[in-house]
Amino acid sequence: MISFVIPVYNERESLATLLDELAGMAASENLGPVEFLFIDDGSRDGSWRVIQDLTTRDPRVRAIRFRRNFGKAAALTAGFSRAKGEIVFTLDADLQDDPAEVPRFLELLNRGEGLDVISGWKRTRHDPWHKVFPSRVFNRMVSRLTGTHLHDHNCGFKCYRSEVLREVFIYGELHRFVPVLASARGFRVGEIEVNHRSRQFGQSKYGFSRFFKGFLDLMTVRFLTGYGQRPQHVLGVLGLILLAIGALGMGYLAVYWIVDHWILNQDHPIGSRPLLTYSTALLVVGTQLVSLGILAELVTSYNLRAEDTYSVAEEIDSDADSEASASLANDSPSPSSA
Repeated sequence: MISFVIPVYNERESLATLLDELAGMAASENLGPVEFLFIDDGSRDGSWRVIQDLTTRDPRVRAIRFRRNFGKAAALTAGFSRAKGEIVFTLDADLQDDPAEVPRFLELLNRGEGLDVISGWKRTRHDPWHKVFPSRVFNRMVSRLTGTHLHDHNCGFKCYRSEVLREVFIYGELHRFVPVLASARGFRVGEIEVNHRSRQFGQSKYGFSRFFKGFLDLMTVRFLTGYGQRPQHVLGVLGLILLAIGALGMGYLAVYWIVDHWILNQDHPIGSRPLLTYSTALLVVGTQLVSLGILAELVTSYNLRAEDTYSVAEEIDSDADSEASASLANDSPSPSSA
């Protein structure tokens, strides 16, 4: 089965057209069993009534309605947890993602390259320049800092194998970083150019503040993928660096005072020197970072599950196979009894 997970937020005008395009594509391409999951993320324009009509029109449509707007990551998480398909697509409900691209995703997924996640790349975008340019800068920064090189991390048109979604947990606004989180777990990530259509209804849900939030989310993802299971390695190292610099400053002031007071018999006070203030601040902050790192390690050790530390691609249990074979042999009738 193939599942299509579609977050919805005030997209009443486009929902029926989107379902018609998806259903027509599935029929023409003989995709087999499919399901369409619409997650209404607290819409206020009557989107839920339209979705209810779609469920009566097509039994393959399933729907979830949130009590209020919880965000796209929450909507995707709800859809992922209920998706029955071995392959899961995500796409926006505003008709800018073209369902005709789905067969190309599947072709790349089954090509034999071992890909687990395929992200869309809107190479030609039909958006204003003040959204396109910052997005490209952001995508380059994400690729460089995370090591997952994609041209369009923000694209909502993506394809996943179901095992990826069983291991990757998203919250807040980390939905755009699912390929990064999947890559950190060892899954193979690729991308494909997709057709990006002009907006027909409504307006974009993202403003300029999205890029500030995206940068903060990038810092979170970088920490989670690099140091999520060893927070002391970043907090402790930074704290030790600050402690060392502060100790050097204090050491310099101590030697200066000894030489000035005992050898040169002069009296130049060091209490008003800026270096004393800076060194003291560095020692305090460094100590706090090391202490915070220790606390983070304690929290991690108490909450980390064993299965969170690895990702199994395949397993062969020879002992279990031997026991199963022995049990089968014991249950089989002997030649004499036959």
